[in-house]
Amino acid sequence: MENENREEMQQVNPALKAQTGGFAFSLSTVTYLVMSLIAGLIIAAAKLEKGTDGYIYINYIFAQLAVAVGVAVTVKYKKLNLRETFPVKCHPKYFLIALMLVFGLVFSLGHLNEYALKLVKLINPNYVEREGYLPDLTGGLVVPALLVIAVLPALCEEALFRGVILNSCHSSMGTIRTVFVVGFCFSLFHGSPEQTVYQFIAGCAFAFVAVRAGSILPTVLMHFINNGIIVVFAACGLLDAGGNLAISFEADLALVIVGAACFVGGIIWLIFDKKPVLKCEKGAIKNFFLFAALGIIFFAVLWICSFAGVA
Repeated sequence: MENENREEMQQVNPALKAQTGGFAFSLSTVTYLVMSLIAGLIIAAAKLEKGTDGYIYINYIFAQLAVAVGVAVTVKYKKLNLRETFPVKCHPKYFLIALMLVFGLVFSLGHLNEYALKLVKLINPNYVEREGYLPDLTGGLVVPALLVIAVLPALCEEALFRGVILNSCHSSMGTIRTVFVVGFCFSLFHGSPEQTVYQFIAGCAFAFVAVRAGSILPTVLMHFINNGIIVVFAACGLLDAGGNLAISFEADLALVIVGAACFVGGIIWLIFDKKPVLKCEKGAIKNFFLFAALGIIFFAVLWICSFAGVA
């Protein structure tokens, strides 16, 4: 049965293979570099200071535009079928699982960033924490902030990681390896040492949901909520200076416990979901990393420079 499922996927999706996923990651890296240069020129020409609304919006928009262009070119060049690359139909239960997982990620596993930051600073005392910029959120300005910080990444990044890369890799690399590879690329793409662990877990969780659901929609919802909560909480004045939820220790502990239970419950639900678990074909991982090498090397160097405090 497993071989029949694999053969059927390969016949329906001849272009969806590991090297296509690697190609998409490297291409998105190139478009990211180009868009970063354009954004920098616009910021310099407009004489926008770091931290201003214009500076923040330009950086957010051009980063997502880079991902969108990378996805669009890959789809066009590789002649990918949109329905097979970005599947949307799925059972409603996967949206419930998605909500359970994102609740756990935000309110429980989100604390991993605090401990990761302490560990990074312990290893490198000169490490400079990455500044988190948010635009003016007063009044109706929270709406454009949500569109740019929550909606755009939910659409663009999911199209790349849980769309092109995941569906290109799954039939040849297998279920388990695909989940971890997508999580790795997602984490590396964001290049934040103190958030690496959280982003890797989030990337894997998103990928696991997408693989089981056979749809990109539950992860689009997860991504939107993950980013949108930060914007809404900040707009409501619920975050402290460190970006943490400004609530009592008891309330925070309760959220951590409930969140952890939701996350573990969601993962267990997915594990026991009655879907075939594909195995990896010989050479598939090698093909992926060969074509993704450009992107991996670039973001790895960026990560190392950030860790060393030189980026």
